[in-house]
Amino acid sequence: MMSVEDEVIVIGAGIAGRMAALAAARRGASVRVISHKESTLAHASGLIDILGYHEDDPVSSPYATIKKLPPGHPYSHVGSDGVRTAMDCFDRVTTSYCGGHTDSNALVPTIGGRLKPTARYPESVAPGLASRPVDTLLIGFETMPDFHAPATALTLERIGVPFDVRGETIRFPVELRPDAGRTRLARALATDEPVDGGGCRSALAARIAPVLGDAGRVGLPAVLGDGTTDGIRESLADHLGVAVFEIPTGPPSLLGHRLKAELTDALQAAAVRIETGNPVVGHNATDNRIDAVLVQRSGDAVPYAADRFVLATGGLVGRGLRADRTTVTEPIFNCHISHPSDRYDWSEPEAFGDHHFARFGVRIDEFFRPLEDSGAPTFRNLHAAGAVLGGADPAAEKSASGISIATGYHAGRVAAEGAT
Repeated sequence: MMSVEDEVIVIGAGIAGRMAALAAARRGASVRVISHKESTLAHASGLIDILGYHEDDPVSSPYATIKKLPPGHPYSHVGSDGVRTAMDCFDRVTTSYCGGHTDSNALVPTIGGRLKPTARYPESVAPGLASRPVDTLLIGFETMPDFHAPATALTLERIGVPFDVRGETIRFPVELRPDAGRTRLARALATDEPVDGGGCRSALAARIAPVLGDAGRVGLPAVLGDGTTDGIRESLADHLGVAVFEIPTGPPSLLGHRLKAELTDALQAAAVRIETGNPVVGHNATDNRIDAVLVQRSGDAVPYAADRFVLATGGLVGRGLRADRTTVTEPIFNCHISHPSDRYDWSEPEAFGDHHFARFGVRIDEFFRPLEDSGAPTFRNLHAAGAVLGGADPAAEKSASGISIATGYHAGRVAAEGAT
C-alpha cells in the first residue's frame, strides 16, 4: 500500500500545467508539478492568444467567435464564460499583462512584420499596438540578424498600418561577438553596463536619436532586460522623448521567459511543489483508478501517489504524444488517440491545408477525463489539459495559449474538487 503524498499531481509545466496547479491549489488541494524538462515557455512569444483566426479570417471578438467552433473543440468543454473565468485567474496572477479591459483582440506587430490578433500582451508591448496611429521607428541590431527592422517596416507599410513606419539597423553600444545571443543584450541593458564613461542605456539612446526623425515611438526587439523592463524603457523614453516598446521575437523569447517567471512566482506563493529533470515513465492503477505515476530517478521508477492526476504534457511538438509510421500514442497512460489508419491521410498536399495531424490528441468528457474509443473514461481520476487535447488546430487558429489557460484552469479545478 502506498500513502497519498499529494492530493493532485500535475504532469507538465507549460501554461496548461501551471494553470491547472494554480486552480487546484487555490481550492485548497496540495499540489505537485512534475516535469521532465524545463518549460517551453521560454520559446513562446509571450503573447496570450484566445482565438486569433476562424476559417482563415482574423477574429476581432474571440469570446463571441468561440460559440461558432465545432463540437469536440477544447473550448466546447468550457464555453465562453469558462474561458473568461480562466482568463480572470490569469489576469490576477500576472502583473505585467494588458488587454483584460476589453473583449476584443489587439493587433500586435511581430518580428516578421505581421499583425497578430492577441487577447493579452505584456505592458512592454502595449505602446506599439497597431491601433495607435503614431509614426513609428523600428530599431534592429547588427548582432540580431533574425530581426531586420527595415524589412519589418516595409511589410507593415504594405499591409496598410495607419501610421508611417521606418526601420533602421544600428550597432549595439556594447561590443559583442557577431553571434551574441539576445540574452547577452538583455543583460547589458538590465545592468546598464558601462560604456565610454556612461551607461549602456544612455549610449543606446544616443545611437537611436540621430535616426529618430519625426517618429512618436520607437520599437526594439524584446531584449529590454531579462526581468522587468520598466526601468529600461523609461530610461530610453526619457532620453529620446518618445514612447518605447518591445516587438515579440522568436525563440529564445525573453517575453516567454518573463511569463514563466511570473507563473513560477504564483505557484510558489500558492505552495505548489515543482520538480523538474525526471520523466514520468508510467503508472500503477487499480480498478480504473490511478494509484501512482512512476518517475524515473537514478535508474529507478519511483511511485508518486495522489488522489487525482492532470496530464498536461503537450502535443506532438512537445512530445506529450508520440508518432511512428503507423500509430499515434500517449506514452504515460496509453490514452486513446483517434487517427486515420493510413499515415498518408494524416496530412493534406497543400502546405497550409487542414492537416489531420494538427488536431491529434485525447478526447475528454465534461470532467476533462480522457476517453477511450468506446467513450468510457480511461481512468476515473485522470484529467487532461492543453496541447495534449485533440479537436483543434492551435497553430492555424492562434489559440494555443488560450486553450492551455482555459482547459488547464478547469481541469485543475475539477481535480481539486474531486467532482467525478
